[in-house]
Amino acid sequence: MINKSLINPASIVIVGGSDDLSKPGGKVLKNILDGNYAGDLFVVNPKSDKVQGIKSFHNPSDLPEVELAILAIAARYCRETVEILARENGTKAFIILSAGFGEESKEGAKLEEEIAEIISNSGGCLIGPNCIGMLCQSYCGVFTSPIPKLDHKGVDFVSGSGATAVFFMESAIPNGVTFSSVFSVGNSAQIGVEDVIKYLDESYVKGKSSDVKLLYIESIRKPQMLLKHASSLIRKGCSIAAIKAGTSEAGSRAASSHTGAMATPDRAVDALFRKAGIIRCYSRTELASVASVLLYPPPKGRNIAIVTHAGGPAVMITDNLSAGGMNVPVLSGKAASDLLGKLHPGSSVENPIDILATGKEEQLQAVLDACENDFDEIDAVIVIFGSPGLFTMDEIYRVLDEKMRTGTKPIYPVLPSLLTAGREVNEFIAKGRINFPDEVTLAKAFSRVMNNRLPAGPADEIKDSVRKKVRQVINNAPDGYLAPPDVQKLLDIVGIPRVPEINVSTESEVAGTVSDIGFPIAMKVVGPVHKSDVGGVSLNITDTSSALNEFRRMMGIKGTTAVLFQPMIGGIELFTGAKREEGFGHVIMCGLGGIFIEVLKDINTELVPLSKDEADEMIRSLKGYAILQGVRGKSGIDIISFREIIIKVSKLVTAAPEIYEMDLNPLIGTREGVYAVDTRIRLEKIAR
Repeated sequence: MINKSLINPASIVIVGGSDDLSKPGGKVLKNILDGNYAGDLFVVNPKSDKVQGIKSFHNPSDLPEVELAILAIAARYCRETVEILARENGTKAFIILSAGFGEESKEGAKLEEEIAEIISNSGGCLIGPNCIGMLCQSYCGVFTSPIPKLDHKGVDFVSGSGATAVFFMESAIPNGVTFSSVFSVGNSAQIGVEDVIKYLDESYVKGKSSDVKLLYIESIRKPQMLLKHASSLIRKGCSIAAIKAGTSEAGSRAASSHTGAMATPDRAVDALFRKAGIIRCYSRTELASVASVLLYPPPKGRNIAIVTHAGGPAVMITDNLSAGGMNVPVLSGKAASDLLGKLHPGSSVENPIDILATGKEEQLQAVLDACENDFDEIDAVIVIFGSPGLFTMDEIYRVLDEKMRTGTKPIYPVLPSLLTAGREVNEFIAKGRINFPDEVTLAKAFSRVMNNRLPAGPADEIKDSVRKKVRQVINNAPDGYLAPPDVQKLLDIVGIPRVPEINVSTESEVAGTVSDIGFPIAMKVVGPVHKSDVGGVSLNITDTSSALNEFRRMMGIKGTTAVLFQPMIGGIELFTGAKREEGFGHVIMCGLGGIFIEVLKDINTELVPLSKDEADEMIRSLKGYAILQGVRGKSGIDIISFREIIIKVSKLVTAAPEIYEMDLNPLIGTREGVYAVDTRIRLEKIAR
């Protein structure tokens, strides 16, 4: 949808261009002029013949053909202007800065839709309305400031909020982050964040395109498009970090299963980002720090040397790196002794390497040379060097810049003296360097980047023969909760082991049923959704008389149509389940089960379809994983069987998207296997 006329237009018209720089039409024109745009530039202003030295036309109809139009006029005039430009002037790209559309009223939303339709029907593309514009290598089409340094090696930033784009640049530019492009999509009447990612993927050229993409998203309208193209970009060698704001959990309040209640929209976003390989951030500062780390060459491993002249920051960064799974190894042996001899008395080289407040460029150079050449175990170096107030930092930062340029191991500078050594820090950044003013922020961003996983691999598909059997059950079932016999059929079709169960609806069946099953038994009501809440579960029944009494009691519970009898088996209670999340498909969850699911909330979430690696990670990353392995003499479970059940649930909901909620809680895990004890499946038929 994004075309050449938007990215590299041969001509641009500013409709509403002005000499008044306090107006969007004036400021965007000035930014384009200051950016040395190389194409033909025009203005439409009914009251002026020239605006900022550029020829102005009184009416859009008077314009020659023009590729890109930037509209900075009242919303009510935009439709007519777009129609003229699209149909008479051959304009194929539009940026509408104006507000007053869908963000304000239903009438504005209708106007926005009409404009988008006109542009789409003419084969054009639209950014906005209600946006700050966009920046790219060929022009600076925004009405705001600051204007960052544009470099194809910088970051591509795509934002659903114009103000957030500005504030993010304010956070990132002072630290040395450069930008390749900035897209502010506003109301996304035609092009949203996902569409921009699609374009960045399809136009990506290794070595010429940016390798770092940053996103600020308020609404994911096309999750599958984002997943497909973000994954593709990352597989090509890019990194993507994103903030997703505005997630509400209100939709989970009406859920009737444990899985449904916990499978919130935000969990779906988390699952989408993990599956795609996107690093999730939660603030502009965090996003800027992660971007800064991503703009460095990746280290080969997790072993970090910390070089400092200040003890406190070194302790704090060590703590946070360790908490993030990084290593700060002790340095010893001949190389360490040799280095210590080159430093001032009282220095330490154990790691952190402390060169003291009196350490200068000679000591810093010795340490960085040793980290590069003598300490093979070191993968990256963090240098914390502010001003001690004893001397200027020019030579120290010159050495730092030189070693960053010539070394093979990445060096991350923490230069906190933004006032005392402000001039030197700014000169360091002007050389194309990035500074991390805060050591803890760097440690957390570094750990987040290093711990991020690559996009998920392919999942095994369900066999056609199995799919057909699943479809037979689903096609013949009404909306709502599946009857227990149909639930049992589905579990058996996909091969999920289950504890044998018998539905009993009359007293005369009780004695024969318990005789067939054998004691001890468990009894559960059929009908009520939350069985425990209504007293509909009875365990460890050991005689026929008790079973008969419990049957009579349970049949008196409102909504009960039968009682389910099962043999009691011991083991660890687990759970898995799935919920359909609008637009995302199904999210699948697993964790410790039974009543503890709501108390401990030790659960993990992924998007369907699920690969074996994803299922393994879901289980391994549970806080209670050690319990599943077996601790303090207590038996664990067959973890492979648990993984296979999770994968089979994924295959089932893939074959039956009509499944709205599916809850296997509990599963009973033993060393010999994992078995479904209580399963609920609710259907909401959807168009296929």
